[in-house]
Amino acid sequence: MERAVPAGIVTLKDVAAASGVSLSTASRALDERMVSRSAAAAHVRKIAEELGYRRNSFASSLRRGETRTLGVLVPRLSDTVMALMFEELERAASSRGYFAMVATSGDDPEDERGAAETLLDRNVDGLILATARLDDELPRLLRERRVAHALVLRTDGISPSALGDDEVGGYLAVRHLIDLGHRNIAVVTGPTFTSSGTARLAGARRALGEAGVAPREEWLIAAGYGIEDGYTAGETLLAGTQPTRPTAIFAANDNIAMGVMAAAHHNGIAIPDDLALVGYNDTPLSARLPTPLSSVRVPLDQIAANAIELIVNPGTEPFIRRSLPTLIPRQSSGKPKHAGG
Repeated sequence: MERAVPAGIVTLKDVAAASGVSLSTASRALDERMVSRSAAAAHVRKIAEELGYRRNSFASSLRRGETRTLGVLVPRLSDTVMALMFEELERAASSRGYFAMVATSGDDPEDERGAAETLLDRNVDGLILATARLDDELPRLLRERRVAHALVLRTDGISPSALGDDEVGGYLAVRHLIDLGHRNIAVVTGPTFTSSGTARLAGARRALGEAGVAPREEWLIAAGYGIEDGYTAGETLLAGTQPTRPTAIFAANDNIAMGVMAAAHHNGIAIPDDLALVGYNDTPLSARLPTPLSSVRVPLDQIAANAIELIVNPGTEPFIRRSLPTLIPRQSSGKPKHAGG
Protein backbone atom coordinates (compact mmCIF):
# COMPACT_ATOMS: atom_id res chain seq x y z
CA MET A 1 0.00 0.00 0.00
CA GLU A 2 1.37 3.41 -0.95
CA ARG A 3 1.66 5.90 1.84
CA ALA A 4 0.69 9.53 1.42
CA VAL A 5 3.85 11.63 1.53
CA PRO A 6 3.29 14.86 3.49
CA ALA A 7 3.80 18.08 1.55
CA GLY A 8 7.00 20.00 2.31
CA ILE A 9 9.61 18.84 4.84
CA VAL A 10 8.78 15.55 6.53
CA THR A 11 8.75 15.96 10.30
CA LEU A 12 9.05 13.51 13.17
CA LYS A 13 5.34 14.11 13.82
CA ASP A 14 4.57 12.93 10.27
CA VAL A 15 6.60 9.75 10.81
CA ALA A 16 4.86 9.07 14.14
CA ALA A 17 1.41 9.55 12.58
CA ALA A 18 2.18 7.32 9.60
CA SER A 19 3.64 4.66 11.90
CA GLY A 20 0.75 4.75 14.33
CA VAL A 21 3.00 5.39 17.34
CA SER A 22 3.54 8.25 19.76
CA LEU A 23 6.02 11.05 19.06
CA SER A 24 8.33 9.87 21.84
CA THR A 25 8.29 6.28 20.54
CA ALA A 26 9.18 7.47 17.03
CA SER A 27 11.98 9.63 18.43
CA ARG A 28 13.48 6.72 20.36
CA ALA A 29 13.26 4.40 17.35
CA LEU A 30 15.15 6.89 15.15
CA ASP A 31 17.79 7.91 17.71
CA GLU A 32 21.08 6.65 16.29
CA ARG A 33 22.45 6.39 19.83
CA MET A 34 19.69 3.98 20.94
CA VAL A 35 19.99 0.94 18.74
CA SER A 36 16.71 -0.95 19.12
CA ARG A 37 16.15 -4.30 17.41
CA SER A 38 12.43 -4.45 18.16
CA ALA A 39 9.90 -4.97 15.39
CA ALA A 40 8.18 -1.70 16.33
CA ALA A 41 11.41 0.28 15.99
CA ALA A 42 12.19 -1.40 12.66
CA HIS A 43 8.69 -0.49 11.46
CA VAL A 44 9.18 3.18 12.38
CA ARG A 45 12.55 3.30 10.62
CA LYS A 46 11.04 1.72 7.49
CA ILE A 47 8.23 4.30 7.42
CA ALA A 48 10.73 7.13 7.95
CA GLU A 49 12.78 5.92 4.99
CA GLU A 50 9.71 5.65 2.77
CA LEU A 51 8.64 9.18 3.65
CA GLY A 52 12.13 10.59 3.11
CA TYR A 53 12.49 11.74 6.71
CA ARG A 54 15.85 13.23 7.64
CA ARG A 55 16.63 13.42 11.34
CA ASN A 56 17.93 16.77 12.64
CA SER A 57 20.84 15.46 14.71
CA PHE A 58 21.81 18.98 15.82
CA ALA A 59 18.37 19.69 17.27
CA SER A 60 18.30 16.26 18.91
CA SER A 61 21.69 16.86 20.47
CA LEU A 62 20.59 20.24 21.81
CA ARG A 63 17.62 18.59 23.50
CA ARG A 64 20.07 16.24 25.21
CA GLY A 65 22.33 19.15 26.17
CA GLU A 66 24.91 18.19 23.51
CA THR A 67 26.02 19.63 20.20
CA ARG A 68 28.11 16.65 18.96
CA THR A 69 30.81 19.24 18.28
CA LEU A 70 34.40 19.29 19.53
CA GLY A 71 36.66 22.33 19.63
CA VAL A 72 40.28 21.85 18.57
CA LEU A 73 42.89 24.42 19.55
CA VAL A 74 46.25 24.47 17.71
CA PRO A 75 49.13 26.98 17.76
CA ARG A 76 48.86 27.60 14.00
CA LEU A 77 47.55 25.81 10.93
CA SER A 78 50.52 26.97 8.83
CA ASP A 79 52.51 24.31 10.71
CA THR A 80 52.30 21.12 8.66
CA VAL A 81 52.14 18.82 11.69
CA MET A 82 49.31 20.82 13.26
CA ALA A 83 47.36 20.84 10.00
CA LEU A 84 47.82 17.08 9.61
CA MET A 85 46.89 16.56 13.27
CA PHE A 86 43.65 18.48 12.82
CA GLU A 87 42.77 16.45 9.70
CA GLU A 88 43.23 13.22 11.66
CA LEU A 89 41.20 14.58 14.59
CA GLU A 90 38.45 15.62 12.18
CA ARG A 91 38.43 12.13 10.68
CA ALA A 92 38.42 10.39 14.06
CA ALA A 93 35.69 12.69 15.40
CA SER A 94 33.50 12.06 12.34
CA SER A 95 33.80 8.31 12.80
CA ARG A 96 32.30 8.76 16.28
CA GLY A 97 29.51 11.06 15.08
CA TYR A 98 31.15 14.34 16.08
CA PHE A 99 32.04 17.49 14.13
CA ALA A 100 35.38 19.21 14.85
CA MET A 101 35.99 22.95 14.60
CA VAL A 102 39.42 24.55 14.92
CA ALA A 103 40.85 27.75 16.43
CA THR A 104 44.46 28.96 16.62
CA SER A 105 46.44 30.52 19.47
CA GLY A 106 49.85 31.41 18.04
CA ASP A 107 51.35 29.60 21.07
CA ASP A 108 50.40 32.61 23.19
CA PRO A 109 48.79 31.74 26.57
CA GLU A 110 46.40 34.73 26.54
CA ASP A 111 45.27 34.04 22.98
CA GLU A 112 44.92 30.37 23.87
CA ARG A 113 42.58 31.16 26.78
CA GLY A 114 40.54 33.53 24.62
CA ALA A 115 40.20 30.97 21.82
CA ALA A 116 39.18 28.28 24.33
CA GLU A 117 36.45 30.53 25.76
CA THR A 118 35.20 31.29 22.25
CA LEU A 119 34.88 27.58 21.50
CA LEU A 120 33.16 26.93 24.83
CA ASP A 121 30.73 29.78 24.10
CA ARG A 122 29.68 27.76 21.07
CA ASN A 123 28.67 24.91 23.40
CA VAL A 124 31.22 22.39 22.18
CA ASP A 125 31.03 19.06 24.00
CA GLY A 126 34.76 19.05 24.67
CA LEU A 127 38.09 20.68 23.87
CA ILE A 128 41.19 19.13 22.30
CA LEU A 129 44.34 21.18 22.87
CA ALA A 130 47.53 20.89 20.83
CA THR A 131 48.80 24.01 22.58
CA ALA A 132 49.65 22.82 26.11
CA ARG A 133 52.71 24.39 27.70
CA LEU A 134 54.45 23.02 30.78
CA ASP A 135 53.65 26.32 32.51
CA ASP A 136 50.11 26.50 31.08
CA GLU A 137 47.19 27.29 33.39
CA LEU A 138 44.46 26.38 30.89
CA PRO A 139 44.42 22.58 31.45
CA ARG A 140 44.19 23.18 35.21
CA LEU A 141 41.30 25.61 34.72
CA LEU A 142 39.51 23.10 32.49
CA ARG A 143 39.94 20.40 35.13
CA GLU A 144 38.57 22.70 37.82
CA ARG A 145 35.56 23.60 35.65
CA ARG A 146 35.06 19.92 34.77
CA VAL A 147 35.24 20.67 31.06
CA ALA A 148 35.78 17.52 28.99
CA HIS A 149 39.18 17.92 27.33
CA ALA A 150 42.23 16.10 26.02
CA LEU A 151 45.72 17.29 25.15
CA VAL A 152 47.36 16.11 21.90
CA LEU A 153 51.05 16.01 20.89
CA ARG A 154 51.93 17.71 24.19
CA THR A 155 51.04 16.94 27.79
CA ASP A 156 51.15 18.63 31.17
CA GLY A 157 51.42 15.20 32.80
CA ILE A 158 48.00 15.50 34.50
CA SER A 159 45.17 16.13 32.02
CA PRO A 160 44.02 13.35 29.66
CA SER A 161 46.60 13.32 26.86
CA ALA A 162 47.28 11.55 23.56
CA LEU A 163 50.75 11.95 22.10
CA GLY A 164 53.71 10.19 20.61
CA ASP A 165 56.37 8.84 22.95
CA ASP A 166 58.74 11.75 22.44
CA GLU A 167 61.43 10.39 24.75
CA VAL A 168 61.58 7.19 22.71
CA GLY A 169 61.59 9.21 19.48
CA GLY A 170 64.54 11.34 20.57
CA TYR A 171 66.37 8.21 21.62
CA LEU A 172 65.76 6.49 18.25
CA ALA A 173 67.04 9.49 16.30
CA VAL A 174 70.30 9.87 18.20
CA ARG A 175 70.86 6.11 18.54
CA HIS A 176 70.65 5.95 14.73
CA LEU A 177 73.39 8.57 14.41
CA ILE A 178 75.55 6.82 17.01
CA ASP A 179 75.13 3.48 15.21
CA LEU A 180 76.40 5.15 12.03
CA GLY A 181 79.60 6.05 13.90
CA HIS A 182 78.95 9.65 14.91
CA ARG A 183 80.15 11.01 18.24
CA ASN A 184 80.09 14.77 17.59
CA ILE A 185 76.32 15.08 17.72
CA ALA A 186 74.29 18.27 18.24
CA VAL A 187 70.61 18.45 19.17
CA VAL A 188 68.26 21.29 18.27
CA THR A 189 65.18 20.87 20.42
CA GLY A 190 61.80 22.53 20.44
CA PRO A 191 60.83 25.22 22.97
CA THR A 192 61.58 24.41 26.61
CA PHE A 193 57.94 25.15 27.52
CA THR A 194 56.74 22.11 25.52
CA SER A 195 56.73 18.54 26.77
CA SER A 196 57.65 17.42 23.24
CA GLY A 197 60.85 19.47 23.20
CA THR A 198 61.99 18.44 26.67
CA ALA A 199 61.15 14.75 26.17
CA ARG A 200 62.94 14.52 22.80
CA LEU A 201 66.02 16.06 24.39
CA ALA A 202 65.80 13.59 27.29
CA GLY A 203 65.71 10.72 24.80
CA ALA A 204 68.72 12.14 22.95
CA ARG A 205 70.65 12.46 26.22
CA ARG A 206 69.83 8.85 27.12
CA ALA A 207 71.17 7.59 23.79
CA LEU A 208 74.37 9.62 24.19
CA GLY A 209 74.81 8.41 27.77
CA GLU A 210 74.39 4.75 26.79
CA ALA A 211 77.10 5.20 24.15
CA GLY A 212 79.45 6.88 26.62
CA VAL A 213 79.33 10.16 24.71
CA ALA A 214 79.38 13.25 26.91
CA PRO A 215 77.09 15.83 25.27
CA ARG A 216 78.55 19.26 24.60
CA GLU A 217 76.09 21.59 26.27
CA GLU A 218 76.72 24.35 23.71
CA TRP A 219 75.55 21.88 21.05
CA LEU A 220 72.19 21.36 22.77
CA ILE A 221 70.15 24.29 21.48
CA ALA A 222 66.52 25.05 22.41
CA ALA A 223 64.72 26.69 19.50
CA GLY A 224 61.23 27.29 18.18
CA TYR A 225 59.61 24.79 15.84
CA GLY A 226 59.84 26.91 12.67
CA ILE A 227 62.20 26.73 9.68
CA GLU A 228 63.76 30.09 10.61
CA ASP A 229 64.47 28.75 14.09
CA GLY A 230 66.30 25.83 12.52
CA TYR A 231 68.26 28.13 10.26
CA THR A 232 69.39 30.30 13.17
CA ALA A 233 70.44 27.25 15.19
CA GLY A 234 72.21 25.82 12.14
CA GLU A 235 74.19 29.03 11.67
CA THR A 236 75.24 28.89 15.31
CA LEU A 237 76.46 25.29 14.95
CA LEU A 238 77.90 25.34 11.44
CA ALA A 239 79.31 28.81 10.75
CA GLY A 240 82.99 28.91 9.82
CA THR A 241 83.77 30.96 12.90
CA GLN A 242 83.29 27.87 15.09
CA PRO A 243 86.53 26.06 16.09
CA THR A 244 84.80 22.67 15.71
CA ARG A 245 81.43 21.66 14.40
CA PRO A 246 79.21 18.61 14.80
CA THR A 247 79.23 15.87 12.20
CA ALA A 248 75.58 15.05 12.94
CA ILE A 249 72.50 16.95 14.11
CA PHE A 250 69.19 15.69 15.48
CA ALA A 251 66.50 18.30 14.85
CA ALA A 252 63.38 17.98 17.02
CA ASN A 253 61.05 18.49 14.06
CA ASP A 254 61.25 18.50 10.27
CA ASN A 255 60.87 22.29 10.03
CA ILE A 256 63.96 22.72 12.20
CA ALA A 257 65.77 20.14 10.07
CA MET A 258 64.93 22.04 6.87
CA GLY A 259 66.27 25.23 8.42
CA VAL A 260 69.48 23.40 9.36
CA MET A 261 69.72 22.16 5.76
CA ALA A 262 69.54 25.75 4.51
CA ALA A 263 72.22 26.84 6.99
CA ALA A 264 74.44 23.94 5.92
CA HIS A 265 74.07 24.94 2.26
CA HIS A 266 74.87 28.56 3.16
CA ASN A 267 78.10 27.43 4.83
CA GLY A 268 79.17 25.06 2.05
CA ILE A 269 78.46 21.93 4.09
CA ALA A 270 77.12 18.94 2.14
CA ILE A 271 74.45 16.62 3.53
CA PRO A 272 75.12 13.76 4.19
CA ASP A 273 78.80 13.85 3.16
CA ASP A 274 79.83 16.50 5.71
CA LEU A 275 76.82 16.45 8.03
CA ALA A 276 74.28 13.77 8.91
CA LEU A 277 70.81 15.04 9.78
CA VAL A 278 67.68 13.50 11.33
CA GLY A 279 64.34 15.28 11.73
CA TYR A 280 61.11 14.45 13.51
CA ASN A 281 57.44 13.88 12.51
CA ASP A 282 58.16 12.58 9.01
CA THR A 283 56.01 15.20 7.28
CA PRO A 284 55.09 14.50 3.63
CA LEU A 285 57.77 16.87 2.31
CA SER A 286 60.58 15.00 4.11
CA ALA A 287 60.83 12.25 1.50
CA ARG A 288 60.60 14.76 -1.38
CA LEU A 289 63.46 17.08 -0.44
CA PRO A 290 66.52 17.19 -2.78
CA THR A 291 68.26 15.18 -0.07
CA PRO A 292 65.49 13.04 1.43
CA LEU A 293 65.35 13.58 5.18
CA SER A 294 65.67 10.81 7.73
CA SER A 295 62.93 11.40 10.26
CA VAL A 296 61.03 9.93 13.19
CA ARG A 297 57.48 9.05 12.17
CA VAL A 298 54.66 9.63 14.66
CA PRO A 299 51.30 7.81 14.22
CA LEU A 300 49.01 10.85 14.09
CA ASP A 301 45.96 8.70 13.24
CA GLN A 302 46.44 6.65 16.40
CA ILE A 303 46.99 9.78 18.49
CA ALA A 304 43.79 11.32 17.09
CA ALA A 305 41.77 8.18 17.83
CA ASN A 306 43.11 8.14 21.41
CA ALA A 307 42.23 11.82 21.91
CA ILE A 308 38.65 11.35 20.72
CA GLU A 309 38.28 8.27 22.93
CA LEU A 310 39.44 10.28 25.97
CA ILE A 311 36.74 12.87 25.21
CA VAL A 312 33.92 10.48 24.36
CA ASN A 313 34.64 8.12 27.27
CA PRO A 314 36.02 10.36 30.04
CA GLY A 315 37.59 8.59 32.95
CA THR A 316 38.93 5.67 30.90
CA GLU A 317 42.51 4.69 31.61
CA PRO A 318 45.28 5.29 30.90
CA PHE A 319 44.73 9.05 31.07
CA ILE A 320 48.01 9.67 29.24
CA ARG A 321 48.38 7.54 26.10
CA ARG A 322 51.70 7.49 24.27
CA SER A 323 51.98 5.99 20.79
CA LEU A 324 55.32 4.54 19.70
CA PRO A 325 57.23 6.39 16.95
CA THR A 326 59.30 4.78 14.21
CA LEU A 327 62.62 5.86 12.71
CA ILE A 328 62.51 6.29 8.91
CA PRO A 329 66.13 6.39 7.64
CA ARG A 330 66.78 8.19 4.36
CA GLN A 331 69.66 9.78 2.49
CA SER A 332 70.29 12.68 4.91
CA SER A 333 71.90 10.48 7.55
CA GLY A 334 75.22 8.92 6.53
CA LYS A 335 78.40 7.71 8.18
CA PRO A 336 81.05 10.22 9.24
CA LYS A 337 84.01 10.71 6.90
CA HIS A 338 86.55 9.96 9.58
CA ALA A 339 86.50 7.40 12.37
CA GLY A 340 85.59 8.87 15.71
CA GLY A 341 83.49 11.61 14.08
